[in-house]
Amino acid sequence: MRLVFAGTPEVAVPALDALLASDRHEVVAVVTRPDAPAGRGRRLVASPVAQRAEEAGIEVLKPVKPRDEDFLARLREIAPDCCPVVAYGALLPKVALDIPARGWVNLHFSLLPAWRGAAPVQHAVLAGDEMTGASTFLIEQGLDSGPVYGVLTEQVRPTDTSGDLLTRLAFAGAGLLAATMDGIEDGTLRPVPQPAEGVSLAPKIEVEDARIDWAAPALRVDRVVRGCAPAPGAWTVFRGERLKVKSVRLVTDRTDLAPGEIAATKNAVFAGTGSHAVELLWVQPQGKKPMAGADWARGVRIAAGEQFEA
Repeated sequence: MRLVFAGTPEVAVPALDALLASDRHEVVAVVTRPDAPAGRGRRLVASPVAQRAEEAGIEVLKPVKPRDEDFLARLREIAPDCCPVVAYGALLPKVALDIPARGWVNLHFSLLPAWRGAAPVQHAVLAGDEMTGASTFLIEQGLDSGPVYGVLTEQVRPTDTSGDLLTRLAFAGAGLLAATMDGIEDGTLRPVPQPAEGVSLAPKIEVEDARIDWAAPALRVDRVVRGCAPAPGAWTVFRGERLKVKSVRLVTDRTDLAPGEIAATKNAVFAGTGSHAVELLWVQPQGKKPMAGADWARGVRIAAGEQFEA
């Protein structure tokens, strides 16, 4: 099939690579989000998918909105058979969905209908799911509601951050998407409607969602820290300034600290929660680089009974 691949971030690159390596299909163009400011200089930088496509010598389309007439006209000229999608980052209007003969097929990082939305991996970690996966489905106008072509499962490990889990799913999912293209092309795959029950939503995690509630149980604190890593990053407030909490360890035998109360020893720093304490393994003070929790505690000289702000 002639394919136009749509995707934007680094997590979409393995799938693009898998399709470029296929001897059954031809990726004739890529659709991605426009160049965006990045780095300290805030200069415009092409998306990871755009950079990979340019390396491969493939045409790159960067519509501000996928309903732009120039973009739609060019897509009609290209006349793709199918448009595989991974984390493109914009809603596709029906006029665009109708152009490829075999539709737009999305690789979504959950076991649909669970965790429909922008942040399925983060919500799986936040919810304490023990199993997640990836699904390929035919895009409809609803939110991740289209019929499913294929699935794979992936165990959520106890120490997984969202970044860890998403990386594994990106590479495993690349194979699933390539296999889905094969099955669509040779007629062996038919999409199956999603069940009406078991639907859950996974909206984007905002910065305020990543604030640690020290009155919550330690297990919840750990999930927020892992679920919000690497972005937007779990955080708390210490002496009026934001402190990012990069990783923690559950300390089940220490229950003497009130929620948010901090205690430092020579080699470790602990914080109380609504159940037992957690050890702050890595933190990042405002305007500084990440550092070991114990090093941070020595530098700020924690006072007896001092607490993170509620």
